[in-house]
Amino acid sequence: MNWVVEFDIKGAFDHIDHKLLLKAVRHHVKDDWILLYIERWLKAPFETADGVRVSFGRKSEQAVDPATPQMALFNEAEHEVELACETTQEEVVPPAKRRGKRNPLPADLPRIEVIHELPEHELNCICGCRKHAIGEEICEQLEIVRMQIRVIKHVRKVYGCRDCKTAPVTADKPAQVIEKSMASPSVLAMLLTTKYVDGLPLHSFEKVLGRHGIDIPRQTLARWVIQCGEHFQPLLNLMRDSLLASRVIHCDETRVQVLKEPDREPSSQSWMWVQTGGPPDQPVILFDYSTSRAQEVPTRLLDGYRGYVMTDDYAGYNALGAQAGVERLGCCAHVRRKFVEAQKVQPKGKTGRADIALNLINKLYGIERDLKACGDAERKIGRHEQSLPVLAQLKSWIEKTQPQVTAKNALGKAISYLASNWSKLERYVEEGYLPIDNNAAERAIRPFVIERKNWLFSDTPKGATASAQLYSLVETAKANGQEPYAWLRHALERLPLASSVENYEALLPWNCAPQPHG
Repeated sequence: MNWVVEFDIKGAFDHIDHKLLLKAVRHHVKDDWILLYIERWLKAPFETADGVRVSFGRKSEQAVDPATPQMALFNEAEHEVELACETTQEEVVPPAKRRGKRNPLPADLPRIEVIHELPEHELNCICGCRKHAIGEEICEQLEIVRMQIRVIKHVRKVYGCRDCKTAPVTADKPAQVIEKSMASPSVLAMLLTTKYVDGLPLHSFEKVLGRHGIDIPRQTLARWVIQCGEHFQPLLNLMRDSLLASRVIHCDETRVQVLKEPDREPSSQSWMWVQTGGPPDQPVILFDYSTSRAQEVPTRLLDGYRGYVMTDDYAGYNALGAQAGVERLGCCAHVRRKFVEAQKVQPKGKTGRADIALNLINKLYGIERDLKACGDAERKIGRHEQSLPVLAQLKSWIEKTQPQVTAKNALGKAISYLASNWSKLERYVEEGYLPIDNNAAERAIRPFVIERKNWLFSDTPKGATASAQLYSLVETAKANGQEPYAWLRHALERLPLASSVENYEALLPWNCAPQPHG
């Protein structure tokens, strides 16, 4: 039967219906192992190199469950024999998928009850009696009331004495975030929400107001945004204090273009740095704008910090990691992506070296999924018992494979990246609370990256700084379960009255009860 193994079935039958051919092979080939080989070859046109993503499906990177690995052909003999036996059965058409259940509308939304009665002529029963209500059926329909814009007219009474010449006294005016501005807290909250949550550029919000007959130029809107950021700075200082008290801080950075930076061309690239941390029930997400990507920036942002820092391999974090009391963690997700890239250039339908590395990395992620519900102490024990042996396998594979591979191709680059960052990558097993990757920072920075496509650049450094301040506020509010508009309005109404640290602390997202929608 050697001719069956050596014959290039995939190449010879590229233009034949592979599904029909596969059924014919199952009928005539009785040897389980030969059948397994042939099935893998014939299924290759419907799979990509990693053997799990069909060509017409999602292209996003997904980890294969280590409990049923599809990348390694012979991980478990029992598993493969069972698979071969199962595939000899007739194909069963799967039942039609049921539609998912509709999510209920939020309970805190106001509700207007509309009663629907039977018409009078239908209340008479055929038996001659009168029908009575015995129950009711309820369905809910979402309604949107068009944005209402109104003017609040503050009338300050002036009092004076008719019998003497004492000076008149005028009633106090309400405190405002922006003095002498026509913008109420609700207007400012809506402006900040549309720009930093919905990604609506200022010129678009200017047009929204224009449809209601209100002429507020975008320059005024931009000035309001900058002033709001400045007034929120005390809260941002408290948020940074909470961040620096974290056991672990995630860091990442992305590009931002600022047109009017002193002594720089409009096309110059600047950077938005993000740091995430805080206690599990009080997450903090901070953005910072800088013209530089140099190592001085993260060193300045995390000055005085002692703990673990999760980053990618960018050399700008080296100085931070070299400081006393700072331990640097490596991102396993970055490693996995590099091996996925190496896997893509392998011959289709073939199991290569990249698959071996990915199989081991996916096992590490599978262990993390199994330990997700555990406490820190139990997770630490689980990692020592389960993850350390897999890490030892991976390291042994690196030492064996690296000398055999050129450093210039995709696989060589992936192996070199893994080898050079090994100490940082395996460090997560030291404690149960340490993360395996930097996905928390990447999730935090994603809204900025997506919304950047709408506004493309900041006009001035002040505008970029305000964007960093306000992204910090809305993303931290969201992470703490707050609805951004409601929390911003709540904070902007009380911010002018704050005069102590306690007043500002009371406005932090984790110290406020969740505000009702709208």
